[in-house]
Amino acid sequence: MIWIRLANHDKEAMNFQGSRRRGEDGVAMVIDFLLSNARLVLGVGGAALLGIATLAVKRLIERAGRAADDEKVEQKMAESWEELSLVSASPTLLRKGIEGVVMKHVAKATRQQKDALSQSADLCQQPQTSPLEVQPKPESKSKRLQLCVLSLQERLQQYYHTRAALAPLEVQRAQSLALDICTEIQAFMHSRHPDMPLGEMSLGGSLLDDLQVVSADHACLMVPLQLEASLWRLIPGEETLLTHPLHWMVRRVNLEYFPRGRSYWDRYLVGGYLSAEAVVNMFSKAIMESMNWLSISSTLDCLVRPVPGGPDLRLEIRPDDEKGAMCSDQPLFVTVLPLLREGDVVLTAQTELTSPWVNAWHLSLYPWENQRLSQLDEADGGCRRHALKILKAACRLNPALRPLEAAPLANLILHLSDGEGDWSESSLDVRFQQCITELIGYLEQGALHSYFKPAVNLLSSLSEDQVDQMGFMLYCAVSEPEILLI
Repeated sequence: MIWIRLANHDKEAMNFQGSRRRGEDGVAMVIDFLLSNARLVLGVGGAALLGIATLAVKRLIERAGRAADDEKVEQKMAESWEELSLVSASPTLLRKGIEGVVMKHVAKATRQQKDALSQSADLCQQPQTSPLEVQPKPESKSKRLQLCVLSLQERLQQYYHTRAALAPLEVQRAQSLALDICTEIQAFMHSRHPDMPLGEMSLGGSLLDDLQVVSADHACLMVPLQLEASLWRLIPGEETLLTHPLHWMVRRVNLEYFPRGRSYWDRYLVGGYLSAEAVVNMFSKAIMESMNWLSISSTLDCLVRPVPGGPDLRLEIRPDDEKGAMCSDQPLFVTVLPLLREGDVVLTAQTELTSPWVNAWHLSLYPWENQRLSQLDEADGGCRRHALKILKAACRLNPALRPLEAAPLANLILHLSDGEGDWSESSLDVRFQQCITELIGYLEQGALHSYFKPAVNLLSSLSEDQVDQMGFMLYCAVSEPEILLI
């Protein structure tokens, strides 16, 4: 991870002189100056043109358009270059040859700014009407309002309703399809494996808890295994040879009194422990390979098929082109998740998280995190879940931030809640900016510790390149948070 400060500029490069031309000529001179110096800095200091395009071009053009003479232009430009010295550059982006892409963004930003300046000039040139004259029409008033820039608070609310929050009808249809699949699987398992001790299957996860964002495209089908309390013991990860807080094990006990074969799940023992991998393989054969998905697709008026090749048990549901069961072509993915429950502890069979340990079960912290967020919001009427959904949507829609999953964001808000008491809707913009700043600090440290399991680093799965790109994007968002809400 390398974040480089922009180098100090040569006095000769900063010696910007020109005539007192206004309008397009003045704007063009500023852009030529910016691009020439950007290329100079790129070659010498390895600075990121992307940061220049997003943070500096708009301010330089605005200040140049408002300047009264060349001395004020020079003063404003010097202030902008001081601001640019705070912008970090991502060497990963530079290695990918992004200069051409950035120049395109610069040109686009220039055209947009010139159009805005010309519109503002046209409004200023219109003669003012006296109180006795006819009031302007509503159409002209709306055009003036369109020129107003939304505040960050208003922009966050707009982003939440247009991008993060899901339409109730979309959520209802996705839940209905997932429940239909749940019913089919449970009926099949009871008929084909009546002796298998399973609890009531149900939906879980973000779709059920109103934490899913952007689109209702995934659901989780919980399949609880019923274990005899006298024959099995759940061992915390810290007490196992793995010493990982999230990697628990399930030991078969009392073998001297109840030998192997007394429990249905004894057939999935590996080395005296219930193997999560063996359980997943069993469900893969029993559900994914044995069920008649063509018949189920015909019954549900949609195409249902297993997703092959992955470590998890996943089904893909697509609307039938002829009958159109869903309102969009967005597929719904349903993950079948075997799990164990004991009190408030939930262990899931997710081999992709516990590999290469075949006997390890994953301790899910999601129920605790979701419950804690709900309790805090109910206690003070806060907007923590609201802020979480905005952050999740921003990360999902931003390629640089996409590797950042929901768990680190939820724990970020939980940690911030310990020090910040005001989480009202009116302070959403302040909390959002704080989240950006705090997340940059965690990326610099390379660690964001779990709220409930401090020994767990939630950023350990990120590569250096991913951390570098995330840090650069978030560092740009410190002064321009709106770039995350596009």
